[in-house]
Amino acid sequence: MQLDFSSLEPLERYRWLASTITPRPIAWVSSLSADGVSNLAPFSFFTVISDDPATLLVNVNHRADGGLKDTLRNVQATGELVIQLVGFEQAEAMNASAAVLPYGTSEFEHAGIASVPSLRVKPPRVAGAAVAFECRVVEAMPYPGAAPNCHLVFAEVLLAHIDERVLNEQGRIDPHQLDLVGRLGGMAYSRTQETFAMRRPG
Repeated sequence: MQLDFSSLEPLERYRWLASTITPRPIAWVSSLSADGVSNLAPFSFFTVISDDPATLLVNVNHRADGGLKDTLRNVQATGELVIQLVGFEQAEAMNASAAVLPYGTSEFEHAGIASVPSLRVKPPRVAGAAVAFECRVVEAMPYPGAAPNCHLVFAEVLLAHIDERVLNEQGRIDPHQLDLVGRLGGMAYSRTQETFAMRRPG
């Protein structure tokens, strides 16, 4: 089977990419509007792109009508965000925060998700998240240049919060305790419970 992506409709391109590039970590992004209203939304087109400086990348698609999503409007206005990773125990709350709400409505309040203050940035953190990165926006780049349908948000990590319960005896992350949720295609998700090790060649 071969797929000529130039001949596929956007939805079909998305479906093939989203069901093959898996599992994808989920960036659970909290932000604040210019008026100080909190926002929380999940994004699965997300990865780490640099360790020096420590930089994460989140793809924030535009709305179907071409409008900007609340997260993008907020980070453009304030230059700050917090990126949480989603553990299995918070999967339902993450899913609830994906609801489409009017601008200026807090997903924290709508979904009953508890928050705690951040230390370096103004947006709050998700209470109980095992990993949270407080970030500043380096760039929010429209893509593709000719006719943007999303923005690529480059977020430099200023401070990381790691729950000690997900650390092993050596003080490193234990993936089984972290138990992250990964995004697959359609409505399917995965968990980081089954792992194996391989030693890299010298």
